[in-house]
Amino acid sequence: MSEEELAARVADVLSVDADDFRRSAEADAEVIKEGVEEGVFDNPQAIVGLEYEFYAVKADDCALRRVPRRLLELIGFEKELGLHNAEMTTSPQPLNADGLTAQEAEVKARLRTALDVTQSERMRLVSDALWTLPPEGEDAATYLTDSVERTTTDDDGTERAVRVATNMSDSARYHAMANTDRAEAAGMRIEAPHVSLQGDTVMPESLITSIQPHYQVPHAPDLPDYFNYALRVAGPLLALGVNSPFFPADLYDEDASPEAILRDGWMEHRISVFETVLNDPTTGEGKVRFPRDLASVDEAIDRIAADDTMVPMPVEPGERFDDQFPHFSRKHGTYWRWIRPVFGGPTRSAANARIEFRPIPAQPTVRDSVAFLAAFAGLMESLTRLEHPVVELDWQLARENFYAAMVDGLEADLTWITNDGKETSDSLALYEDLLAHAEDGLTNRGLSEEDAAKYLYPLRRRVRQGVTPASWKREQVETALADGADLEAAIETMQQTYVARQSETLLEGSFADWIGE
Repeated sequence: MSEEELAARVADVLSVDADDFRRSAEADAEVIKEGVEEGVFDNPQAIVGLEYEFYAVKADDCALRRVPRRLLELIGFEKELGLHNAEMTTSPQPLNADGLTAQEAEVKARLRTALDVTQSERMRLVSDALWTLPPEGEDAATYLTDSVERTTTDDDGTERAVRVATNMSDSARYHAMANTDRAEAAGMRIEAPHVSLQGDTVMPESLITSIQPHYQVPHAPDLPDYFNYALRVAGPLLALGVNSPFFPADLYDEDASPEAILRDGWMEHRISVFETVLNDPTTGEGKVRFPRDLASVDEAIDRIAADDTMVPMPVEPGERFDDQFPHFSRKHGTYWRWIRPVFGGPTRSAANARIEFRPIPAQPTVRDSVAFLAAFAGLMESLTRLEHPVVELDWQLARENFYAAMVDGLEADLTWITNDGKETSDSLALYEDLLAHAEDGLTNRGLSEEDAAKYLYPLRRRVRQGVTPASWKREQVETALADGADLEAAIETMQQTYVARQSETLLEGSFADWIGE
């Protein structure tokens, strides 16, 4: 699609009346509430799913690569924000032994095919939280901020200037964010220790990739119970999963020393990138944030309907079940919370209310990713069934846990309430309790103790060894710097080593194989 054609599509999006869209979303919310009351969104059991994002690199030197759109269609992946991104969404499966096996098998089957196809293009898909090597012959800052302005003409003859990001996918929704009158509500910048980048589109967000486990609750009115527990496990699970301690070298301030970057850097910069790119820097609470507790399922629905509308997208008629509330569904696409409720489904029988868990960055291997899916699902099962006292942990402490995990990973000081009701900041006690309940949730869904332990093993090893993907990356960079490399070379060596290790373990190993005994 040419830039002119894309600009015209963006102009069509911008022609949607925001007030009409808001009123329609509010009306849709009432449809969903009625459906919840009628039991439409209930399921006979919990169901799980997974969104899994990747980025593409050159096979020889790991420089970022743009993925041809025809190639995405060929391998059955979906486009994401940047031209280098690709996303896989698994089919929902019941939370039981066969369902988890099916989740892992589907990821492996589709990814194996994708790797075979991309290999012929001298390209590789990488599972990682934040890319650090820009495309060959380009720098990261330019790649992330390059844009052009095109002029379109409305039906009434009015000319409109439209800003189009050069390296962004041809989704009108993404580009419209920089052109709506709500554009100032997005920071379009990156602010982190020794990094400051200002763009004029949301393209800087394409630095980051994630996995997003989904958990469909059996009984929709109970969604707040699961949601409030999800808020309290977010910090501890994020601390286990941190994987983005470095930016591309050219994004660091010129006067920042490697020592300062190592000293001040965070373990999960992906969190801050998402927040600073999409949040209004002039307000205290942006659209991307750690959400507050829920008191009722109606409150969950109302929050989405009342959220700021950044892009009032046009709605096309459809025959899916959730086309009965299309404006609400569109609005949900920019309801950016680290844990968020979702109401949808292609058919009435498949309608569901689910928790989308967004804090976890993309992991080194498939097995690590499935471990987080299993852990989250097991916790949702066990904590709610046993009425675990951690739900009484003050919300502010849960939020502090989340951002402490972002900064320090497994070394963060986290607060937890154990099964016996005692508050603790002891990391080993926290994870012993948390992973025991994750295992309990899995065995309660019919998994054998051996299988449940197998799914959680990669996470237990991280706790036992005190090593995360982020700390592994830091060690690689520190070693290269000690050997005389400059920061750019040290980050490059680390990234190439990461991809090399991943190529050996992505489908059949785990990060535990990287760290030894």
